[in-house]
Amino acid sequence: MIGVIRIAIVDDHPLFREGVTRSLSELGGFEIVGEGATAQDAERIASTMQPDILLLDISMPGGGLAAVTSILADHPAQKIVMLTVSEANADVTKALNAGVQGYILKGVGSRALSDILHNVAAGESYLSPMLSARLLSDLQSPQPADGVADRLRQLTERQTEILRLVAEGLSNKEVALRLELQEKTVKHHMTGVLSKLNVRNRTEAALMMRELRDRDRNRS
Repeated sequence: MIGVIRIAIVDDHPLFREGVTRSLSELGGFEIVGEGATAQDAERIASTMQPDILLLDISMPGGGLAAVTSILADHPAQKIVMLTVSEANADVTKALNAGVQGYILKGVGSRALSDILHNVAAGESYLSPMLSARLLSDLQSPQPADGVADRLRQLTERQTEILRLVAEGLSNKEVALRLELQEKTVKHHMTGVLSKLNVRNRTEAALMMRELRDRDRNRS
């Protein structure tokens, strides 16, 4: 079971930082170990404090995305979650490609944020549903359906079953409960899924499955 999650928040709006700090502290289960306002602060905090999760805004002095690249180059195991107002597909794609574990829009409620951070700490990834739908829409244009189908056909029956549940929004723990498997078994299968589909994370894999599912529905 996950204990207290050590969080650092880097955002150049002090009132927002204070609000997140207060909300997480009131809910319990979190320790705020660092705060900052710039990309340089984020790099320093990642190096000195090594938080379980580093919450970063995209728009800050030095650039949040630049900070992600620099931090993960030196600390590849650092979990980073973007907490931002930016809904731009380019920012979302760059963040996911850079290796962040989550991309959350600032309109999120405190309890939802808490749940997301617990899942990320447990090894899950997260992308706001609205942004996921937009990326799916973008993916549908450049990639032929038969190309997606060919790649998905490489999966075993069990891998396909697990990916379908992931595409419905279930976490690895929830998939394990649904299929009566060990969570580590689900993680092992998802590693194979990512390798066969040649994608970077479970979000991209889920988007592929949703794309094919939606195309099949439109044909019927």
